[in-house]
Amino acid sequence: METRTPVQAPAKEMIWTVDSSHSEIGFTAKHMLITTVRGRFTRYDATIDFNPKSPETTKVEAHIEAASIDTREPKRDEHLRSADFFDAEQYPQITFRSKNLQRLADDRWKLTGDLTIRGISKEITLDMEGFTEEIKDPWGNFRVGGTATASLNRFDYGLKWNAAIETGGLIVGEKIQIKLDLSLVRKA
Repeated sequence: METRTPVQAPAKEMIWTVDSSHSEIGFTAKHMLITTVRGRFTRYDATIDFNPKSPETTKVEAHIEAASIDTREPKRDEHLRSADFFDAEQYPQITFRSKNLQRLADDRWKLTGDLTIRGISKEITLDMEGFTEEIKDPWGNFRVGGTATASLNRFDYGLKWNAAIETGGLIVGEKIQIKLDLSLVRKA
């Protein structure tokens, strides 16, 4: 009689979505070289296709409404929505599509993908850390949380408006820091 080794079924992908009521897509920029201005986007969605047996095959796709920018200053927000910056009327969506996920340590990853702003796509790498163990919430869904950070030059995406200040330097810094605080949900 022949002995057969059981074939182990591959782990299924797990589709996660961002819980935007418990997450934030934030950024900072220097203002006149002396202070940091903080902002965020309030309308976005993302889907993460994750297989725990082969995390390197993870796929992430995110969409952010450019017009949802919020810096707590309405006049500045209107300027940021204009053609000087995001041109939200012509380019309503900012998108991210992943290409590669690399594990650095147990709770640290690098996620590389294409970020598209104003129709310009550039590769960006997000440093991810602290994704929690999966928990089950009171409604039967599964959740994880973590953070991701990146830095970019806004000029690379056509966000070039600026003005010189009398003492030298520019009103808005070129370098933008991005920080994502994410709560991800998977249906049971």
